[in-house]
Amino acid sequence: MIEQHAPAPPGTAPPRGGPARLPVRPGTGRFLVLAGVFVCAACGLVYELELVALASYLMGDPVTQASVVLSVMVFAMGVGSLAAKRLRRHAAAGFGAVEAALALIGGCSAMALYAVFAWTGDWGGMWADGPRCLLVAFSLAIGLLIGAEVPLLMELIQRIRRQDAGGAVADLFAADYVGALVGGLAFPFLLLPMLGQLAGALLTGTVNVVAGGALVLGLFRRDLTPRARWLLLVANLTVLGLLASASALVGDFEQAARHEVYGKDVRVALQTGVQEVVLTGGAHGSPLDLFLDGRLRVSGGDERRYHEALVHPAMTGPHARVLILGGGDGLAAREVLRHRGVCRVDVVELDSEVVRLARSDPALARLNEHAYGDPRVHVTTADAFRWLRGAPPATYDVVIEDLPDPGITASTKLYAQEFYGLARRALAAGGRLVAHAGPVSTRPHVFWTVEATIRAAGLRTLPYRVGGRDSGFAAGPDRTTGASRAPRDWGFVLAARTPPALQLDPRAPRPRTLTPASLAAGGRAAARTRIPDLPPSTLVHPRYTQ
Repeated sequence: MIEQHAPAPPGTAPPRGGPARLPVRPGTGRFLVLAGVFVCAACGLVYELELVALASYLMGDPVTQASVVLSVMVFAMGVGSLAAKRLRRHAAAGFGAVEAALALIGGCSAMALYAVFAWTGDWGGMWADGPRCLLVAFSLAIGLLIGAEVPLLMELIQRIRRQDAGGAVADLFAADYVGALVGGLAFPFLLLPMLGQLAGALLTGTVNVVAGGALVLGLFRRDLTPRARWLLLVANLTVLGLLASASALVGDFEQAARHEVYGKDVRVALQTGVQEVVLTGGAHGSPLDLFLDGRLRVSGGDERRYHEALVHPAMTGPHARVLILGGGDGLAAREVLRHRGVCRVDVVELDSEVVRLARSDPALARLNEHAYGDPRVHVTTADAFRWLRGAPPATYDVVIEDLPDPGITASTKLYAQEFYGLARRALAAGGRLVAHAGPVSTRPHVFWTVEATIRAAGLRTLPYRVGGRDSGFAAGPDRTTGASRAPRDWGFVLAARTPPALQLDPRAPRPRTLTPASLAAGGRAAARTRIPDLPPSTLVHPRYTQ
């Protein structure tokens, strides 16, 4: 409810231009302005969150992307507020123009950013930083326009009814903050899961231009000259037409951009509640590739080398009960099941859709040799950290961590000292743990930080690496790194309560890509890159970098 405020005290400067000529009563007009503030604030926050989310997906490192977007946008809002002073004499026309521009720029920002990433992201040279520069440009432009809203809305409110400045600011900011709350909740719970990032941004722009145009052309139309009314009407209809056209073409655009990023052989593309999952190849003799949030997670051309190196050294010794953290594709389970004496395999995977694909997609199920059809394999859909907190102690002979690279911010907690402490607690007497620790050759600091963190959790470690990694696709979603800088190896850390031995189980079927000699050579190669005295990574002080 909007309270009735006392008239401004003597000496207060009257609003510019005198009272507004409204088609409704002042109380109703004031309510409509505050409703417009509510809607515009919700749209503004959706634009911010959409830029952060899309930049995190395209360029990785959500902390850095959020810091860049929010800091640039807040700075630009201050500049926009100062610049809007010159528009106060024409507050209604200025606000209408600002909202039309904001709806067009904010609504199309996601599509433009994705287009630059898809079609120019791997050009290199002057285009190498194109997506990042465009992200800053959009943050700056949207921030300028959002900042310009407040002075103009304050002028419009004061023109409806004179009021002390403190009361007007309180009403304005109350509507603004409540709108931001609604926008902030609508983005992750409604827009993103139901429409996706591109269509969600376009819908937000449509709501934005309709709200701004209706407020100015409906409530303050008598404050506009005939020429200003026509110009605003044409501008708003043009923006609506552009947003509607983009919405109609968004499906074809996404398909074309996806083919540009992943190639023409995209068979499956879906947005789960956790991530985007894309499957390419796997038919007519082409190798199958699995991408999760734009990152190449499984390459059919070299995945066996990775999974054999991950699993087989840890399976030397007792291995009746095995825990796999991650590995929803079923490929680590495939290697575990090659060993005799395995009684139970527990797979803890965050995304149930990845497991469903591993069961039902013919190419992926063929690659994992239908591991999920084995009755010894049991799947739990859960966050690995949360699941380990409730796991029974001293249960598993082998714990295999088949998780995303530690440099990805979202997975940092899965490489923290606290996480390894929980995994250590789950190990039975004489049990072994193995962790994928990222590439050694291109990111040795991250690799040895993982090793130092596992040691800090009370385990003895033995690091090793395996070469021969396919470098045809740059690591991570940021394709501007180029294939020349893509990782050429995988790094692993084998750990136990007592010093582990780097060897293969002679009773198990011989791996196709791994021999005792190559495994020993991988241990020596990793040791030569050692970085001593690194501190461990913890939940409150993560030490992994992109």
